[in-house]
Amino acid sequence: MEISGRLAISAYFLIFAPVHSHLADPAFKSWARRAIGPAFDSWQRLAYNLLALIMILPFLFILLFLPGKTLYMVSAPSNYLLALGQLLLVAAMLMTLRQTGATSFLGLSQIGNKGRTDDGRRLVTTGLYSRTRNPLFLFAALILWLTPLMTESLLSFNILATIYFYLGARHEERSLKAEYGEAYEEYKSRVPMFLPRLRSASR
Repeated sequence: MEISGRLAISAYFLIFAPVHSHLADPAFKSWARRAIGPAFDSWQRLAYNLLALIMILPFLFILLFLPGKTLYMVSAPSNYLLALGQLLLVAAMLMTLRQTGATSFLGLSQIGNKGRTDDGRRLVTTGLYSRTRNPLFLFAALILWLTPLMTESLLSFNILATIYFYLGARHEERSLKAEYGEAYEEYKSRVPMFLPRLRSASR
């Protein structure tokens, strides 16, 4: 019996999504902090990122070996334009990470620093964050959809990943609201969640 790539993608997402979300949940972090001790804050972010990378590998396996039917393939020169768009989005993601503190995002600055980050835990509202509240989620979703070759498995993955990005953004915004209170509410009132505004809304 041949296994469908779409079915495999969907089934594994049912495992990936709750595990990945649970590890980022504040309640789980509080429990793990009590159980592990001070070392948790120093290593949690790095361990979380490494585990996420490992958990992504089955998706890559399915996409490579169970692609399903090819739905469309963009030919030259249009495919080069799509690839250029993806490169620009990657550059924008790197700019965003630099703005918020790449080392703390990766979990490197917390090591040996008792979990403290190098960004001062400030609320970033300038640069790309003055145009959209969730640039990383937005850019990641656009990179997926600009792929010039679309298969059945990749389409299933893109749909589920886009939904997960949206839910992840909602979860992150609740955490930011709890941390920054009125400052985040004011920022939220003038900057859209995803669709970028043309003019900067930084203050």
